[in-house]
Amino acid sequence: MIMVEGEVSGKKYTEPFSKGVLARSLTRAEMGPNKAYTFASQIEYYLKNKKITLITIDELVEVVRERLKEEDPEIAEKYMLWRKIRKCREPMIILIGGASGVGTSSIAFEVANRLGIRNMISTDMIREVMRKIVSKEVLPTIYESSYTAYRSLRIPPPPELDEILIGFRDHVDTVSVGVEAVIERSLKEGISIVIEGVHIVPGFIREDLVNKENVAMFILTVGDENVHRGRFYSRCRQTWARRPLKRYMSYFWAIRKTHKYFESQANKNQVPVIENIDVITTIDCIMKSLTKVTEGDGNVGKSES
Repeated sequence: MIMVEGEVSGKKYTEPFSKGVLARSLTRAEMGPNKAYTFASQIEYYLKNKKITLITIDELVEVVRERLKEEDPEIAEKYMLWRKIRKCREPMIILIGGASGVGTSSIAFEVANRLGIRNMISTDMIREVMRKIVSKEVLPTIYESSYTAYRSLRIPPPPELDEILIGFRDHVDTVSVGVEAVIERSLKEGISIVIEGVHIVPGFIREDLVNKENVAMFILTVGDENVHRGRFYSRCRQTWARRPLKRYMSYFWAIRKTHKYFESQANKNQVPVIENIDVITTIDCIMKSLTKVTEGDGNVGKSES
């Protein structure tokens, strides 16, 4: 039997080599499930042929990397990117923001799946909890959508100011309190999480939180208005969708205003802006950015090989 040696919190452990665990880690690097299991079997055969009965995780990773480089250099690169992120000592808090319809929920799901992060929450869910706690009379803007929050402003803004953005900022500022609470709890409990939604806006979440090395924020955009509009048609065609297309189309002009505001805030606060046209390209961009966050963090935590 081949045993794999690792270390957790300074204490060594050993466990049997598992083709299933290795195959699962390879699928994180976008290798197909069948191919991943076949490759893992080849690694097992290689180790047995070399009469290796005990191997450290780092040694195993190196074997996998070298074999992958021969078979598929692109997968090898993605596998090593995934490994670097997995080695982070601290919980990873990933924030993905963008205007309604740009694809934050889809990308958040893919990122969480790629990294093996089990916790994910939308800011709409956070807002819904806040609605149950605070009455409409106290915080009227959170009872509207982000792009219609202006309709609940008690005092109309001066003519020279954009009421859409005034309402949007008030809406985001309120929900950001709940977002900060989730981040603080995750950091305290050591829980990695992906938080996504229209309320992840650069400049609204406390600097002492977003400036932590293990907290990363990304803003998604869709520059082409027709492509952006098409996303709503695609979303509303899905049988489980509960949101009416007519509402989105009626306020599309307002959504595009918030879209531009996201871009300006991201640029102002030096937050990465990603054009979300192709899912794979977007995920790869996020993964590469995350390795910069975790680079040099020599974790010894137990993780998948």
